[in-house]
Amino acid sequence: MRFAFIIFALLIFTGCKDDDPNPDPNPQPDTTFMRGADLSFLPEIETYPITFTDTEGNEKDMLTILKEAGCNTVRLRLWHTPATGHSGLDEVAAFSQRIKAAGLKVYITVHFSDTWADPGQQATPAAWQGLTLAQLRDSVYSYTTRIVTRIKPDYISLGNEINGGILWETGRIDNGSNFFQLLGQAVQATRKASSTTKIIIHYGGLDGAEGFFNQIRTYNIGYDIMGISYYPYWHGKDLSTVQNTLNGLYVEFGKPLLVAETAYPFTLDWADWTNNLIGLEAQLIPEYPATPQGQLDFMLALRTITESIDNGAGFCYWGGDYVAFKGPQAKDGSSWENQALFDFDFHALPVMQVFHE
Repeated sequence: MRFAFIIFALLIFTGCKDDDPNPDPNPQPDTTFMRGADLSFLPEIETYPITFTDTEGNEKDMLTILKEAGCNTVRLRLWHTPATGHSGLDEVAAFSQRIKAAGLKVYITVHFSDTWADPGQQATPAAWQGLTLAQLRDSVYSYTTRIVTRIKPDYISLGNEINGGILWETGRIDNGSNFFQLLGQAVQATRKASSTTKIIIHYGGLDGAEGFFNQIRTYNIGYDIMGISYYPYWHGKDLSTVQNTLNGLYVEFGKPLLVAETAYPFTLDWADWTNNLIGLEAQLIPEYPATPQGQLDFMLALRTITESIDNGAGFCYWGGDYVAFKGPQAKDGSSWENQALFDFDFHALPVMQVFHE
């Protein structure tokens, strides 16, 4: 039965497009160790009268501060048709050009949705509602081609934390082969549009990661880097388990491994009236208090873990820009300002040291 299942899966993909889903089965490894930060909020933040300062107190724009600290990659989310325009293709493409001009690599994470996509939600864009599977395959292929052709990113994550698939309900991972067909289309489009863009497959958390990537392998999905989200509160507080899990994934699949999302609080206080996701001592790793030094120590420990993996690809800090930019009274502000890379006065925190080369 297993043999027949694999043959069936291969037949599906040979019928999707004429191109091999991974025309370069042995792509040249990217030797860059990513020291990245997700700055997806920054274009919106820059419309507010906020001044950022580096660790020495010098006023600079955030991108410059990160670059000078040693950050070498900027990650940006991409929504299909966002209600506000923020994180849409026009904004992301324009910001990507700024990032490249600053000498940094561009890492795009495609949500295949008009809003947040993660293990708990993968809503199909409004423009694609009601499409058949065949139409969704074509839409994914065309959309991905447009993204890669326009932005030419160094890295692209085809979906964000796609534990349960993409484009629900059609593309749920437990809905037959639909998810793998759709993901295969995104891979094919990327390969055809760019010979240099590295493909990341991004899973949220540690539990279930091996089974997920085993399915990706079974369906012959070509990619370059395994991406894993790791937040202590959601994914476990034992860093030895993190190291063992990441090492095990590399041994099993032989792909470079990236901690695609992580963060840690420098305080349990708040700077606006939007509820923060982390605000209790019980949510912390006891060895790493919610202080500027505790935030730095946690990140240094996690960086050490990624560097210890035979083919560790690096790390990317999420929400480093997500300060309380709408002001202290905002009830629709930041739920993350106590985990940002800047304090409540928009002064760069000691955690910037984790980006040093």
